[in-house]
Parts: sequence; structure tokens; C-alpha cells
Amino acid sequence: MASPLYSPLRRKPRRHGLFALSPLAVMAFLFVALGWLCGGLSQAPVLIVFVLTACYSLLTLRGLPLETRLSCFAHGAGASDLLLMVWIFVLAGGFAASAKATGAVDAAVTLTLTVLPPSMLLAGVFLAACIVSFGIGTSVGTIAAVVPVAAGLAMPSGLSVAVLTAAAVGGAFFGDNLSFISDTTIVATRTQGCRLSDKFRVNVRIVLPAAIFTLAIYLFLGQGHAYVVSTTAVTFSTWLRVLPYLLVIALAMGGMNVLGVLLVGNVATGVAGLFTGAFTTAGWMAETTAGIASMGELIVVSLLAGGLLEIIRQGGGITYLIHRLTRRVRSARGAELTIAALVSLTNLCTANNTVAILSVGRISNDIAERYGVDKRKSASILDTFSCAVQGLLPYGAQLLMAAGLAAVSPMEIIPALCYPMLTALVALAAILLRLPRKYSA
Repeated sequence: MASPLYSPLRRKPRRHGLFALSPLAVMAFLFVALGWLCGGLSQAPVLIVFVLTACYSLLTLRGLPLETRLSCFAHGAGASDLLLMVWIFVLAGGFAASAKATGAVDAAVTLTLTVLPPSMLLAGVFLAACIVSFGIGTSVGTIAAVVPVAAGLAMPSGLSVAVLTAAAVGGAFFGDNLSFISDTTIVATRTQGCRLSDKFRVNVRIVLPAAIFTLAIYLFLGQGHAYVVSTTAVTFSTWLRVLPYLLVIALAMGGMNVLGVLLVGNVATGVAGLFTGAFTTAGWMAETTAGIASMGELIVVSLLAGGLLEIIRQGGGITYLIHRLTRRVRSARGAELTIAALVSLTNLCTANNTVAILSVGRISNDIAERYGVDKRKSASILDTFSCAVQGLLPYGAQLLMAAGLAAVSPMEIIPALCYPMLTALVALAAILLRLPRKYSA
């Protein structure tokens, strides 16, 4: 008789706690080992790392036949939110390629170099991403709109593609954390039972210093760069070519779903390209197809990550973390640190900050009530630490997407991600120093 297919309601695997989390350690080891063999951490083959880690993860589900383990893996790889992300990758890849063929990237670069002085270029990319992400409430949509332009600025400015991409990614998480329409903000406030505006008042006092420090760092790094000013005149054609980017940003800030935004963006690039003579209809289709194909590795890695993380969840990894971290809470400070650790480690296991908040939101609310933590502060901690961790995950959707659009390795982007790193440090300091005072018991 065939082995039963995987189902959350059927036979459960034996729970092995820490062993269930071992795939994450194996992944880290493979990144380091293969990076060393290939000449550097940034050269580690991401796809090979995930294939090997996924194979190992199947061994951690003891007590189940192989067919059931594979079904469990497939269940995670086929999760609805992950498949939605795949659609976003497909449309983003097509949009980025057709926009580049239209000349939208070059036009946007020309306009940027015309407006911004050299020292402001890096900081300007970060600030633009902050504004866009706060308006649209999604890091993924911001990355799709801003990263191609940021990467295009590398050659004329002399700045690294990875550094410019990191500035855009960091700004994308600023809005993901603070925006009133961000899914992480909505989930965090709902699980903690507080209002969006109240959570914002606490959150902005914690992360604004990190944003200001990041801006200062990028201003400093931008000093000494003298880019070659474009000799291309800004004409009606220039504005027409950059129109798809402006349209994408405007529609997203108007509240349109990211899939709809990218679909309209794809059509707009086609119309602009045909009108300006950048390509024929056949050329547009070819460019779009090439752009979608360029996202193939990213899509495969995302599916492997989804299956891998479902294996960890089913093996009891997340349950183990929650149990271990909540055993010795004794004070409000300890409770806040526990909430931060819970959401951070869960985010490592899920690679999705919204899912991480949903997973630990209820128990975080119980911890907050028991130890007198202000619910506005606990909501802020959940959102801030989940976004900080998500922004640094080389296997997270945002970094994978940014790396794909900029044609660099995720490991090259991470060292320059000032904002997520500073956000985590400032948020940790706020817990230890009991800041903001008004919201800290």
C-alpha cells in the first residue's frame, strides 16, 4: 500500500527540537565552505547550497516514509503565499528587462545624475526607497521599482552595484516596517491589540535614529565620487521612457495590488518602447521572455526554501524555539528581549516576516500581558526585529529578488545593508535602556 501523503492532520513526525533546526546550520556551513572553495563568500553557488540543504532536511523528519517527507516538502514549496511571490518574480523580471530595453533605466539614470550632486547619490537612492516603501507599504514592490535604477547608476557614479542595491533594499524595509498599509504593521498591531497610529508613534522613535545614521553613512560613503555627467539632453523622449517607473510608483502608492502594478508596468514599458522605436512587438516579447527566464534561479531557490522551511516547521523547530525562549522570563526587559528573540529566530526559520509575526504574535501578546509590557511597544518590537532580520536573509525573497535584478550575489549585498543592521542595534538598545521611556515599564 502506498505511504500516506503529507497532511497537517495526518501522522506527525517525531519531534526532535534542536535537530529540526539543523538545516539552518547546514545551510550556513555550506555557504561558508562553498564560498571558500569558489574564492569568496559572495561566489558561493546559492542554488547548490539550497539543493544540498533541502536534501539534508528530509533526513530530519524521522519516523515518516520518504514519500511522506517529500509530500511535506512539496506542501511548503507550493504554499499560496510563496506561489504569489513567484508571480511577482515573473512580472518583475519581465518589467525590468523590457524597461531596460525601452531605455527607461538609462533615462532614469540621466534624470538622477542631472538632479543629484555626486555626494548625494547613494543617500538619494536610500531616501527615495524610504519614501516609496512608506507610500506603498511593501519592500518587494519598492525593490522592483528602485533596484534597476540604482544598479544602473553604478557605472557612471563609480559606486559598487552591491552598495547601491543595498541602499535601495534598506530603504525598502524602512517603509515595510513603518507604513500604515504594510502587512507586517497590520499583523503586529492586530496580534497585540493596539492601534496602528499608536504603534507608529513608538516604532518611529526607535527606527528613525537608525534611518538618520544610515543616511549619514551613505552621505559619507558618497564623498569623493565624481561621476561623469551625462551629455544626453533631457527631452520629451526621456520623460516618456521613464514614465513606466513613475507610473509603477504612482499606482503602488495609490494602493493597487503589487501584481496589478507590475502588470500595468509591463504594458507601459511595451507602449513606451513601441512609441519611441526602441523595439518592435516581437522584440518586446523577446525581451520580456528573457527577463522572466533570468528569474529562473531565483524562483527555484524560493521554492526550495519554502519546502525546506516547511520541513523545519513540521519537525518542531519553531515550537522548540518558543518553548526554550519563554522558560526563564522574569521582567519586562526580559519579556521584550524574549519577544525580539522569538520573532527573529522564527523569521530565520520561515524567511517571511509576516508569517513570523503571525507565528509568535499570540504568545508574544501573552508574554506582554504577564510582564507588563506596553502593547504598543511589543507590536513595535515584533515588526522592527522581523523586518531587520528579513532584510539580512540571503535566502529571503527581498534579497534574492534584488540580487536577481542587479545581477549580483545576495552575499555581496549583505555587508552594505546598513539600515537593517542599525535597526537591529538601535532596537536592542531601546530594550536594554528602556526607551522610549513613555512606553517602557
